[in-house]
Amino acid sequence: SKFVNDKWMIKNGFLNDVQEHKPWWWNIKVQKLNLSAPLILLPEVSCQKAIEILQEKGYDQAPVVAESGLILGMVTLSNTLTSVLAGNAEFSDPVTKVTYDQFSKIGLEDSLGKLSCILENDHFAIVVHEQMQFSGNGSSFMKQMVFGVATAMDLLTFVSRNNKK
Repeated sequence: SKFVNDKWMIKNGFLNDVQEHKPWWWNIKVQKLNLSAPLILLPEVSCQKAIEILQEKGYDQAPVVAESGLILGMVTLSNTLTSVLAGNAEFSDPVTKVTYDQFSKIGLEDSLGKLSCILENDHFAIVVHEQMQFSGNGSSFMKQMVFGVATAMDLLTFVSRNNKK
């Protein structure tokens, strides 16, 4: 069961890191990864256009975000191509038809240790930054902005470049 799985508890924010022998980078914040700005797709982009954009820009994946800022999920080049070729989606379908809606989010202030736990099960984590926004009537709310996409390669690159043996 999940509640006795420390990695699941850490990933979902129910437990602080319990690893006893942490590597030097474990408590460094995610913001130090120096991630490049993400390519964002709106939900109405067609599968064909998504493939073209990802290939042209050299990306394997991109978050799909509604104009309201709601993160709908992640689209990958391989899944989009596979879905279209298998007949599960058409080139003209909106990219939401092939979007992964199961994904992990992590904040800029979270630790690389938490990211490491997420990446043990997931191929990526969407890095978000919460920002306070105010409406015309003065009410405020927190809005999540996609800051980047972190992968195991990003973590490995950071660790190898900054290795402190």
